Amino acid sequence: MFKKNLALLLVLVMVVASFAGCAAKPAEPVTEGTPETPVVEEPVVKNLTWNLGSEPLTIDPGLNAASDGGDMINNMFEGLMREVNGELQPAMAESYTVSDDQIVYTFTLRDALWSDGQPVTANDFEYAWTRVLDPATASEYSWIFGEANVDTFRAIDEKTFEVTLAAPTPYFLGLTGFYTFFPVREDSVVQGPDGSWAINPEASIVNGPFYLSEYKTGDKIVLAKNENYWQADKVMLDTIEAFMIVDATTALTAYETGELDVIDNMPAEDMPRLMAEDDTFYILPMDGVYYYSFNTTVEPLDNELVRKAMSYAIDRTAIVDAMNGGQLPAVNMVSPASRDADGNVFSEKAGAYVPADGSGVAEAQALLAEAGYPNGEGFPVLEILYNTSEGHKMVAEIIQEMWKTNLGIDITLTNQEWAVFQTTRTNGEFQIAREGWIGDYSDPMTYLGMFVTDGAMNHTAWSSPDYDALLDASKTAAPADRFNMLYEALDILMASNALMPIYVYTDSLMVANNVIGWEKTSRNVFWFGFADLQ
Repeated sequence: MFKKNLALLLVLVMVVASFAGCAAKPAEPVTEGTPETPVVEEPVVKNLTWNLGSEPLTIDPGLNAASDGGDMINNMFEGLMREVNGELQPAMAESYTVSDDQIVYTFTLRDALWSDGQPVTANDFEYAWTRVLDPATASEYSWIFGEANVDTFRAIDEKTFEVTLAAPTPYFLGLTGFYTFFPVREDSVVQGPDGSWAINPEASIVNGPFYLSEYKTGDKIVLAKNENYWQADKVMLDTIEAFMIVDATTALTAYETGELDVIDNMPAEDMPRLMAEDDTFYILPMDGVYYYSFNTTVEPLDNELVRKAMSYAIDRTAIVDAMNGGQLPAVNMVSPASRDADGNVFSEKAGAYVPADGSGVAEAQALLAEAGYPNGEGFPVLEILYNTSEGHKMVAEIIQEMWKTNLGIDITLTNQEWAVFQTTRTNGEFQIAREGWIGDYSDPMTYLGMFVTDGAMNHTAWSSPDYDALLDASKTAAPADRFNMLYEALDILMASNALMPIYVYTDSLMVANNVIGWEKTSRNVFWFGFADLQ
């Protein structure tokens, strides 16, 4: 309140001073026939400053697999549908119909333009989807078409796009607002098929509210209002500067000095102060789980007993208490955002597979001894790999100490910049890796589907034919049978201990009071399309 009162006082002082100046100034003589010089006011440029954090590995919709890239893409591109104010609304699709058997979706596209003035057509969607599914594209997210049960798709004509599903899929329509399903222009993509087209202002053609104006590697991304966007009259911001400040303390300082309007990564030690004193600090619920992957191909992590011992030896409650962000201990790999066919919260009905607190230490010690490493004797030094972040470092240090104290094993910590880390993790060049997953839709499959054999997001290298078969059968099963299969699949996954759930995410962010109309979608993606600066 001190800052606000000070600002108000300064405004009042300025207003009083201006009135006093006018009163003390003698009247200027008026010369007949001499017109007054008109005052030309400079237009106000509304520029939103936002800390994106790490530099995205890509902002190509077909190649992106990370939340930072998704934030950028969501403000530059638009799919058939879009979530606005918590509701799914037609976007590039002006309307759609669904067949009686819930299999065939027919989308009629609205009259919309790309940023260069060319019309958006059904052929652009067909090209974009085909590109993602082409193995040569090497899209990390091509698997999501399988989860969406997409069987075939085609452009019937320039305004009509038809999608046929393999089975009724209630969450399919919502996925059409997800970046992997966004359209891209072929003549744009061919200028840099590896994704470089998307960061080249000369090649980047978009259909969302903002286009790419400037890309400075390691510094910032500048977006500008797309006057050809079909709702351009609702876009109030002229530009967005998205900075790449990795250090949370530096970002918070920049926010508190007015250099940034929006941040969503604050140091844990500052959380209590911000929560108590700053009305621009928010903690939002989040459909996401923070976890560690064990590389099951390296010794001794190829031993299930070892993995279970390490998972039982940590105190998840103590970890979230240290984070000060309202997170909850994660006792399985599905967040509480999903419900089953009977309306039960899936994760609650499934129950705890790992202890929420430190009550599992004695069992962990017994498991490690059974595996041949009593009190950690003979256990090799392992490494936790995480991407550069104060928060990830803190969690790794806490777990490092817990494993040392409770199991007698030594762990080293290694951090890498975000883009490098993603490549290292994808290539399986790690022993224990930091992971986090934000659900792409509200259903357990968004979590369970990651861990199929050779899945692009399955960095553990764990494999189970029974698990794969259950998930595959669930895609065409009746709702009640489907969820029974998903519960059984979760049993298999958690029994493997190939991964170690740690906590359920919350979303901590700060948005200046003069920023209005901003949104975080149910997928925790920023949407500034209708935001404004007062």
